[in-house]
Amino acid sequence: MSDLTSLSIAELRDGFRAGEFTAREIAEQYNAAVSAARALNAYTVETPEDALAAADAADKALGSGELGSLAGIPLGIKDLFATRGVNTTAGSRILKDFKPRYESTVTANLRKAGAGMLGKLNMDEFAMGSSNETSAYGPVISPWRRNDGGKAALAPGGSSGGSSAAVAAGIAPAATGTDTGGSIRQPAAFTGICGIKPTYGRCSRWGIVSFASSLDQAGPMARTVRDCAIMLEAMAGFDPKDSTSLDLPVPNWEAGLSGNLKGKRVGIPKEYRIDGVPADIGALWDRGIEWLRDAGAEIVEISLPHTKYALPTYYIIAPAEASSNLARYDGVRYGPREVPDGGNLDAMYAATRAAGFGKEVRRRIMIGTYVLSAGFYDAYFTKAQKVRTLIKQDFGKAFEKCDLILTPTAPSAAFGLGDKTADPLSMYLNDVFAVPASLAGLPAMSVPGGLDEQGLPLGLHLIGRELDEQGVLNAGLAIEERAGFTAKPARWW
Repeated sequence: MSDLTSLSIAELRDGFRAGEFTAREIAEQYNAAVSAARALNAYTVETPEDALAAADAADKALGSGELGSLAGIPLGIKDLFATRGVNTTAGSRILKDFKPRYESTVTANLRKAGAGMLGKLNMDEFAMGSSNETSAYGPVISPWRRNDGGKAALAPGGSSGGSSAAVAAGIAPAATGTDTGGSIRQPAAFTGICGIKPTYGRCSRWGIVSFASSLDQAGPMARTVRDCAIMLEAMAGFDPKDSTSLDLPVPNWEAGLSGNLKGKRVGIPKEYRIDGVPADIGALWDRGIEWLRDAGAEIVEISLPHTKYALPTYYIIAPAEASSNLARYDGVRYGPREVPDGGNLDAMYAATRAAGFGKEVRRRIMIGTYVLSAGFYDAYFTKAQKVRTLIKQDFGKAFEKCDLILTPTAPSAAFGLGDKTADPLSMYLNDVFAVPASLAGLPAMSVPGGLDEQGLPLGLHLIGRELDEQGVLNAGLAIEERAGFTAKPARWW
C-alpha cells in the first residue's frame, strides 16, 4: 500500500470514496506515524482509538452515500479546543488533567463532518508565545533543519506550533489552530504549510480556552490551499452559544477556488518595507507580486499609516483581555491547588497561580492588570482601543483602492529554540506583519513561497476584506500554483 500520510485531504477524500483504500487504513498509517514521531513533542495526548472509531464509521457509511465532507480524515486538534473526556490543558500546568464534559463547537462541527481525532497538539501556554517554548509540556521541535549540516533544533512557530509541526512532518493531514495575533499564520510560514485565519466570528469560540476574546479566532492549518478551504467549511458556522459568532451561511469555498485573479487589485503597503528584514524575505515578496500579476491582478501601492502602532496596541489589548480571562484559574475549580501552611484564601489564590502559570503567562497577566488599573486605564487601554479603530479604518481606506493585500508573513525564517527566550521584545516582533489584520478582524492567510538560503521555508501573507475568505483563498491558490512549493523536511526523527 502507498504512503497515505503523503496525501492531501482532497486526495485522501477522493481516494477513499473511490475505494482505493479504506478509512481504517488511513487512520492506521497516521496512528503509526504519530507514534514514530514522538521526538517532535507535537502531541500532548494521542487518541488512536478515536481515529479508528471515526474511520470504521466512515467505512460503514461509504456504501450509503451519506458521507460528511471529512469522512475518513483523521485530524490533529490544538490543545486549546475542549474535547469531551480528553485532556484539554492549553499547554498549562494549571489545567493539568482537566477533562471537559463538553465539546467545543468547532471540534463538534468537524466530528459531524466525519473527522476523527489523532490527538491533542502541543502549544504555547494559553496561546501566549511565538515559538512553542512556553508550553508546560516542553517545546515542540520543528521537523525542519538548516542546510548547514548542523543539528540545531528549530522553533515551529507559535502558538500553534504543535499543529504546524504535525502537518509539516506528515503526522496529521491537517490540524486546527487558533490565531490571536498571528498564531496560525506565523507557524505555517515557519514550517512550509498553509494556514488561514478567517474573519473574526466565522468560527465559534465556544469551547476554546480564551486568551483575548476580541481577537481569538479558530482556523485550519493544512498542506494546501484547497485543504484549508475544505476544512474551513467544516469548522465555520453560526453558533448561538457564542455572542460574537456571525449569523451567516457558510460559503462553499472549495467550489469557488480559482487562481485567476483577472480584475483584482492587490495592494502593497509601503509601511511593511521595514529595516532589518532579511533580503530573502524581500526577494520572496517581490516574486509574490510578480506571481499575482501573472495571475491577472493589478498591483497598486497602498498606505497603512498606523501599522507602526499595531504591535504596541496589540500588546496592551491582548494582555488586558488575558488578565480578565485568566482570573478564573484560582485553584478552586481547575487543576492543582497550592495551599500554604496557615495561609488564607488570598494566599491560596496567589500560590496556586504562581505555581500553575508559566513565566510568560504571568508576565502578560501583570501587564494586563497594570493597563486596566484605575490610574492607567485611560492612558493605556482606552488609547489602545482608539488606535485599534484607526488601524481598522486604515484597512477600510486601503480596500477602496484594492481587493487584497500582499505582505511577508513573518520577519524571519524559523529561529533556533532558545534564541529569543531571553528577549521578550524580540520574540514579540515575530508578529509584526500578522497583528494588524488581527486587530481589524480581517481574513488573512499564509502560503509557502520558497526557501531561504539556509533551506528553511518562507511564507507570503494575504489579507482580504471582511468576509472575503474566498478572495484570500483564491489569491493563495494563485501563489501556490506559481511557487510550486513542494519542499519537505528531511526525516531525522
